[in-house]
Parts: sequence; structure tokens; C-alpha cells
Amino acid sequence: MNGPAPALAAQAGVPLAIAQAAGIDAALRALGADPGQTCLSEHAFANLYLFRHAHDYRFVAGSHPHITGLTYDGARHVLPLFALDTAPRAAVRALLRGHDCFYPLSAAQVARLDPAVFGWSAVRADADYLYPAANFAGYRGTVLSKKRNLMKQLLAAHAVTARPYRAGLAPRAMTVHAQWMQARRKAQGEADDAPCTEALREADRLGLEGFLYEAGGQPAGFVLAQEIRPAVFAMRFAKGVDAYKGIYQYMFHHFCTAFARPVAWLNFEQDLGLDNFRRTKQSYAPSALLPKYRVTLRAE
Repeated sequence: MNGPAPALAAQAGVPLAIAQAAGIDAALRALGADPGQTCLSEHAFANLYLFRHAHDYRFVAGSHPHITGLTYDGARHVLPLFALDTAPRAAVRALLRGHDCFYPLSAAQVARLDPAVFGWSAVRADADYLYPAANFAGYRGTVLSKKRNLMKQLLAAHAVTARPYRAGLAPRAMTVHAQWMQARRKAQGEADDAPCTEALREADRLGLEGFLYEAGGQPAGFVLAQEIRPAVFAMRFAKGVDAYKGIYQYMFHHFCTAFARPVAWLNFEQDLGLDNFRRTKQSYAPSALLPKYRVTLRAE
């Protein structure tokens, strides 16, 4: 669901590594700004790690630990792993040297900032799409009725089964990914090829969970999600074989109704400003778009 970003020159800090996962996730959770469904999809180590090359993410330790990177539209940014509203002005100013902004900050984080000290803005293409799981559990109402009908058509035409995802299923899931890439005429390394491949192989270590779906015994789709807050899941990867019309509608429905733990909300991440992504994500009737703010210091 993500794509490559422009190259970023060498900078301070170290590349992200699995060994940093516990510390970075703990720091993000300790901020406590978003305890529920408004948590941003980037505020989790797994997502940062999988797209570390696309954004040249680097971890910088110290009294004000942070992660530096590059947005898809070329802004050099700092993701603070500390409460920005309590940091000394001098430290904040120093962190912004050579960077364009702090990013991504949630609405709850921005609400704590002094508007006389900080300025902020948000880009529509960055916003996460948030849905109640009930949208997918029943596909009720006229807006979602087409999704329900597509799911029924799939189940009428095929015997669909689901297996909880584990690394041993990666080869079968990779056949789905390969067909997805081919159908969209993407070459190796394009779109989210590398992050998706790594996620399928390292799902257990990254805390990704989901299902592999088969139709008539053949791989038809998979979903990999991450529980970023209790009962709130970021849908990291969802891919299906186009020949099985209705597979996406069924996968989202099944995940919300058959997952081993309660599912209350799904976060479909951002649309990157791509029309096809935007149309698809809007068609599932999001309850909210979660802005991701870019924060700067006002002139002194």
C-alpha cells in the first residue's frame, strides 16, 4: 500500500533493526496521546521497519530519541519518541536543523502543543482511513450493499477456506502476491514488493497476524494486520487474486468476524493521493480520516 520515496542523503543515527522493536514500540505507547482507534498507523515499529528503505528511516538515541526519515512528497522529517510539548525549545530547535518538520503527529498530540510556539498543517494524502468493524461484519445499508453482493457471489462460485497465517504459509501467499504484481504490471521491487515479501516471511517477529485464503484449494488472497491498540488493527497488507471476484470483501468480513480476538476498528492507512486507492478506501464508508500533522516551530 506504499511506494518508494526519493533518496535521502546520509544522516545521523542508525538504520532501523529488529532489535530496536521493543524499545521503539514502548516509547510510542508511552506518549499516551492516542489510547484507542485514533492511533496513527505509523506509530508502530513494524510499519516503520518494513518501509525503512522507502523512507530511509534512522533511529537516533539520546535525551530526546527520535526517528528521521523522508515523506513520499520529499519532506525531511523527525518522528519524536518523546512528548514534544514538554521538550525544551532549544532541543526542539536543534532537532529541526536539517529537517522540515516533526511528523507524523496525531490530532491528540497537536492538541497539547502551544500554538504560539508551534505551527502545523496536514496533507490529505497522508490521512489514515478508519472504519468500524461492523462495516465489514454485515455490509449493511445501501452504501455497502454492493460489497455484500460481491461476497455472496464469491461464496456461491467457490469453496473458500481460511487458515491463520504463519511463516510456513509464505510460499502460498507469495503466489498471490506475484499474481497481484503481474495483474498491475509491476516489476520486481516496484509498489510494495519488498515490504510485502518481508512481511510474509517475518510476520511472527513483526507481530503481524491474519489469514491465508484458498478457493478450491488454490491460494486466493491473504491479509496481514497488526493490533496497534486493543481491538484496533492496522491492515498492513491485503492482496487477492483478481480471478476470485469478491475476495477482498470476503477477507475483510472474515477477519472482523473470525479473528481470535475482538476486532472493533480497522485502519486502512493512507491513500498516497492515488485516485484508485482513494476510491477503493472511500467505497467502504470510513467513519473518519485521521490527519497526520507536520509540525514546525514558529519564528521567534
